[in-house]
Amino acid sequence: MINKDRIVEEFMKYVQIDSPTKNEKEFAEFLVKELEDLGFDVYIDNGGEKIGCNTGNVIAKIDGKIQAEPILFSCHMDTVSPSVGVKPIIKDDIIYSDGTTILGGDDKAGIAAVIEALKVIKENNIDHGPIEVVFSVYEEGGLNGAKNLEYDKINSKRAFVLDSGGDPGEIIIQGPAQDKIDVKVLGKPAHAGVAPEEGISAINVASDAISKMNLLRIDDDTTANIGIIEGGSATNIVTPEVNIKAESRSLSDEKLDNQTNHMVETFKNSAKSFDAKVEINVERVYSSFLIDEDDDIVAITKEACEKAGVKPFLNSTGGGSDTNVLNANGIKAVNLGIGERKPHTLEEHMHIKDLVSSAKIVLELIKLSAN
Repeated sequence: MINKDRIVEEFMKYVQIDSPTKNEKEFAEFLVKELEDLGFDVYIDNGGEKIGCNTGNVIAKIDGKIQAEPILFSCHMDTVSPSVGVKPIIKDDIIYSDGTTILGGDDKAGIAAVIEALKVIKENNIDHGPIEVVFSVYEEGGLNGAKNLEYDKINSKRAFVLDSGGDPGEIIIQGPAQDKIDVKVLGKPAHAGVAPEEGISAINVASDAISKMNLLRIDDDTTANIGIIEGGSATNIVTPEVNIKAESRSLSDEKLDNQTNHMVETFKNSAKSFDAKVEINVERVYSSFLIDEDDDIVAITKEACEKAGVKPFLNSTGGGSDTNVLNANGIKAVNLGIGERKPHTLEEHMHIKDLVSSAKIVLELIKLSAN
């Protein structure tokens, strides 16, 4: 029942509507009209206002034709840069950009799958329970839209997030927590040619700390990275200040605490050995989640995949998504693979068959949830 030509046409249309992070308004307004035409009551919350977006999260609801527990489908509207002026191209049943921008399948492929399934439900008068949809803002760079979602407007206790690069059939039941670590190293300026011994190089302090730090792949559950280092103004000045942005992630909260503490203590110890100072701020960006393999939400997702002709498989991820935030707010959520190939790159592409399969899975989830 999924209309292949229609979902491709819709996806091509979506990616050509500019929606870089914090500027999702045009795309949100387009989706509001689509959802209203499908009979949904649609509301744009105030979550975006708190985080500097030009619109809020789109929340849509429709009553069920039969009595059942409501279910939620979630995707994000924003895209990473460069994403203005996307020109999609189809070649050999694969959709690419023209190579000057990303494509935007992350996460407009998820949105296209949800909308297509909802259109099939309406035009075929298929029985369904209550359905809720959230299209969030500012997911990229911190899951900020989901963090500021007006949860009092949501009734569902189960959610299906369509935002993973895995093949359709992938069911992500575990995701990591992440710590953001901002470090300011404070040394002492001096003339690098006349009296360098009078200075304390913040660059030396930072490099000493980083050289002693466990980074990148720590173990199967844990990663850590120094992402940005900024400092210095001239070669003839002993650099007095360096700013560092780092992160650590783990599927285990205990391991994450240990890794973050290790990084913090290493910076402190190096600063002490150079008689420098260090200011460190740690923020838990999002919490980890773990859904039991035998949970009902996993069982229904597996069955939906099988009915859609897709082989289901369970997986964990090292990345964060709105799935983390939904679970932290009492909504049991899994993230589904939709085939986002090479997201966040100019080589991003989508196989048309993955768009169709994802829509089929959404359709089967709606039908099964009604039972």
